[in-house]
Amino acid sequence: MVQTGYGLPMSWPVDPNSTFQPGQIAQLGALGNNIVCGVSDGTAPIGIIDDIKTKAFTAPSINEVVIAPAIGERRDGQIVSIHDVNALLKNSNITASSFISDPVSVELVPKNGVIIFPAGTPLNFSLEGTGNFDSIRTVVNYTYQVPNVPGDDTTQASGHVTVWFQRMIFQTDQYETNQRYALGDNVFVNESGLLTSRQVSAINPGVGLITGPPTSPFSMIECLWL
Repeated sequence: MVQTGYGLPMSWPVDPNSTFQPGQIAQLGALGNNIVCGVSDGTAPIGIIDDIKTKAFTAPSINEVVIAPAIGERRDGQIVSIHDVNALLKNSNITASSFISDPVSVELVPKNGVIIFPAGTPLNFSLEGTGNFDSIRTVVNYTYQVPNVPGDDTTQASGHVTVWFQRMIFQTDQYETNQRYALGDNVFVNESGLLTSRQVSAINPGVGLITGPPTSPFSMIECLWL
């Protein structure tokens, strides 16, 4: 949290079937005759989870620059690669649905953290700075599983999950990395309890505004919760 004013969090019985990390969005639901709290599906978000119940932690990589040398030939007025070109990302065990590459489309090998520039990809960068294109440059965003960090369950003893729900400014790394964020954008919640700049459906309400977009040095997203 950055600024919560005088608001205090609430505590609800945790949904035993739900897994989450701090910063995901909460939602109430029914389990038999009981009201429990788990991860929001975007339709009725109530606040921000401040507990852990997961087997593995994830984190985002934002604006990661990838440059791969390539052998090219001229075709139809542009220099394109004559072979597939592989490049290694900084992280492995990537969530495939979170991945985006711009301005060059690539193929992703999620487990190994490898991207493939297919043969025929236009060369767009000069490694030697001569102005003659000799490589391919792209910028990628994705979410990956943090290695060598086991999961945790801070709800195990109490059986309750803590949720911040009043107006506040907060930072989180739990958001869709395959979307773009700009200052002042509306934010919604996706089907997995992650913040996103896209409205999944007409019934999904907006929950806040972007006060600090994510950047390469600081991958957190900052929002005003409404």
